[in-house]
Amino acid sequence: MLQDGPFAVGVTPPCLSLFSLESREWVKAIRDDSLMKTKYRVVRNQVLDFLSISSFGEIENLIDERGLREATTRTANHLLANMFGVQGGRQEVLERYLNDFASTANDVVNSLRAKVLAPYSSHIETTNEIETTHDPVALLLVLFDERYHRKARFEAKRKLVLMNLAGSIDQRERETKIEQNFLRFLSFLNDFVWSPSSKIGDLEICYLHSKHSEDNFSCTDVSVLSEEDALNVTPAAGEKLTLIKRRRFGDNGDEIPVYVTIRKKQPAAKVLKLLRKNEKNPATAVDDDLGLMAVLNSISDVKRFLRHLTKSAVRANSFMTLEDISDTLTGGSYGSSATGSSSKTPMLKFFARLGGMRVEFIIHTNSSYLNYMYQCDVAHDEYEVKRIFDTGVAEFLFPEDIYRLDMENIRATQLTRFRRLIEEW
Repeated sequence: MLQDGPFAVGVTPPCLSLFSLESREWVKAIRDDSLMKTKYRVVRNQVLDFLSISSFGEIENLIDERGLREATTRTANHLLANMFGVQGGRQEVLERYLNDFASTANDVVNSLRAKVLAPYSSHIETTNEIETTHDPVALLLVLFDERYHRKARFEAKRKLVLMNLAGSIDQRERETKIEQNFLRFLSFLNDFVWSPSSKIGDLEICYLHSKHSEDNFSCTDVSVLSEEDALNVTPAAGEKLTLIKRRRFGDNGDEIPVYVTIRKKQPAAKVLKLLRKNEKNPATAVDDDLGLMAVLNSISDVKRFLRHLTKSAVRANSFMTLEDISDTLTGGSYGSSATGSSSKTPMLKFFARLGGMRVEFIIHTNSSYLNYMYQCDVAHDEYEVKRIFDTGVAEFLFPEDIYRLDMENIRATQLTRFRRLIEEW
């Protein structure tokens, strides 16, 4: 994928003649790099095997002859199905999975266009012909087709890489039964955690009225307002009015409010996480498939919520253990290794293992949640920008020599933009 390496997409497609001057110059460039020579051989053999050909010279026939290309596609699709463990050999089944992988690849780019790189959406929009193509063989042939512009050829290669990661993630999700676990987790919360006096989905609308420091916009004071009281409040400069929809759980006869958001990480987000961590194996890089963030009024309520969770698990006939605990709600520093994250982020974070599931929990008080949303250098919107740029993902997906974008300047511009939106809205 890297545009500063020997596999860069050039102004013209790769020469398919073995003894051309271009081919000789390319071989000379990697002659002294044994690792790159090994990588080249692996990639070359993959291309030949995938297209069911014995030499690059046969690629021109695949580009020109539709019938031959369709037969190659059928064979390649079955090879991919077996590689990713897709059950069912019917062509429509294979195409449905490949369409899903292609849609995820499109979603990766479009998610960045929608938020982190929104002002540059038109600059990084995928070429129509590439975005609507879901056939891996067709995408691969684009790389060698001189009718396509350099940008389109790069985007075809990028889409193949992203589809491969999406396929690995889908295989992992099927192996770990993530969909079934998500439904089981929701059932556990509804059956054993939330108060039985409220109907499922019955949420109490409240607002956090907060005041923030002039220095870094951290929360200095917060009060909880009912929906009716919030109608009479107009936030002044340095103040925020934040909507939260709260559930309740029972503890020793008390009904304690808690704002909860439950997350199953979407495939496109998982692909981006693999790219940020420079990993191809989702089992290694994505350990937070299921997650819950809870916001409570006080540290005391946080402690009661934790105890309620473990007792609820026992009532559900499962022991619950808390793993990888980090607690900065009561002081200390958060030692995250994630690029772009802030050590000033206050939270209680852990993984809960119960009922055959491993769920990431992030617990906040009202004030720490507002800092997570709004504080300078801590706010999640700023973190999203930093991790996309600082991990090299932005340059990886949108190299400057093709998209003509200076990612260093865009990073600074977007951080300023999000900070302004946070403080003014």
